[in-house]
Amino acid sequence: MEIQYSKRIKLMHALCLTDTLSMDEARLNADLNDYDALAAADYLSCYITFRAIQTAERSPQAERADNFDMLSVYQAYALLVYAFLTMPLAQEDIAPNLQAAQITIAKTLFAGLSDGELIEIVEAGVSKFQLIGDATAEHWSEFRENLDKLTVAFVIAGTDEDSPHDKAEILPLFGQLLSQLCEAFDNI
Repeated sequence: MEIQYSKRIKLMHALCLTDTLSMDEARLNADLNDYDALAAADYLSCYITFRAIQTAERSPQAERADNFDMLSVYQAYALLVYAFLTMPLAQEDIAPNLQAAQITIAKTLFAGLSDGELIEIVEAGVSKFQLIGDATAEHWSEFRENLDKLTVAFVIAGTDEDSPHDKAEILPLFGQLLSQLCEAFDNI
């Protein structure tokens, strides 16, 4: 029997949450019905983006002072991941809320920043997200396609025991794609 995508994404949420908690905190609710698919997408987009930033050896703290606009690139990347995580939910009549997600993502990725800084990051991130989404150049189409495939592979790897890959194998690839995105916006 094929597992519903919404259940897969909820399971990934629970598994990734477990990865980030200490042994004392790791008492999670195992009932997937208590998880929300869109909240799972919010969490996973941030989780993947955090891991991508780490893998790419980026420093948002330093960039806040030296290259503030790069924070909006991280925001755009997380929004792209969110979009790819939520697209399959449409088959289950679950509609994503990009407006709410962009705020949740910004507050999660950039906790501790002022409201003014968060607003600037969200606005610039959405502009970059739309620019990437609307771009017709082959390299942008290829980037979107690669990120989409990688996002789906991540969910499958974490929730299907027959997957040829492990989610730990896939996470570094997110860092490579983030590096490409950062490089593209550094050159603009």
